[in-house]
Amino acid sequence: MTYHPSAAGSAVSTIPASPDGADPAVRVNGVTRRFGAVLAVDNVSLSVEHGETIALLGPNGAGKTTTISMLLGLSRPDSGSIEIFGSAPGSAAAHASVGAMLQDGGMMPGVLIGELLTMVRSLYQAPLALDEVLEIAQLRGLERRRVDRLSGGQSQRLRLAMALVGDPRLLILDEPTAAMDVETRRGFWHAMGGFTERGRTILFSTHYLEEADVAADRVVMMARGRVVADGTPSAIKNSVGLRVIRFSITHPGIAGLDALPGAVSATAHGNRVELRCSNSDTALRALIAARPDAHDIEVAGIALEDAFITITDGLAA
Repeated sequence: MTYHPSAAGSAVSTIPASPDGADPAVRVNGVTRRFGAVLAVDNVSLSVEHGETIALLGPNGAGKTTTISMLLGLSRPDSGSIEIFGSAPGSAAAHASVGAMLQDGGMMPGVLIGELLTMVRSLYQAPLALDEVLEIAQLRGLERRRVDRLSGGQSQRLRLAMALVGDPRLLILDEPTAAMDVETRRGFWHAMGGFTERGRTILFSTHYLEEADVAADRVVMMARGRVVADGTPSAIKNSVGLRVIRFSITHPGIAGLDALPGAVSATAHGNRVELRCSNSDTALRALIAARPDAHDIEVAGIALEDAFITITDGLAA
């Protein structure tokens, strides 16, 4: 795992070796992309192995969408190189191996879901069966529904179906569960687990950091066009050196709790308090001495969202 909060002046990245010398599914080497005076992607290097599920995270303007665009061959880097299964992005070989689910782009009005997917299937030599695509994308029973009469969540599921229909070796998903309800999101990630069990590879971006925490084998965080953290969700959370003490209080007021030894910050929601700590053992002993009314005490690691905020705030400081 790589994390350097002081990386504002240089790219930080980790490129794990491919097993048995095989080429990785995705190789990005020293890629830079500018839009006029804006440096959108700054010397990024990244490797994605076969069968991995990678979450690409970062604040708005971090360079995620530009990186995805270059992976798909929709734009070219100003410098550096990208390979998808050993081929150039956008080439015929890469096109046959990659399925993409993007937020942008409309669909033909008046077309039925079943008709659209049947047409897209005809473009591939060995597509998935239509029934399998409908099942994975949770669209069964909607085959006769017009695409311009779908809800936001249904439209997202149709975009997923179109990405899956060619049975790609690599799925690139941009905010795949946006507009999906909780149950549909759960079903989506269950289906994606089955996809990777077949040796397929997934790279996705999301603003739902709890999804990345649960679904990703590895998280790549970007900020200011650079890779600033790369590792498993657990490694990234542990790298920031924070833990959380949660407890209830009988008497209101949290003044002074953030100044306890080992504490970093304190927030309250009703009578429930969350104390972020650099040293939870020291903070816990001080808390018990200072607040005998504290009860229902829990000590836990921070969430990936907290680590994300700590890392990106550290770069902005």
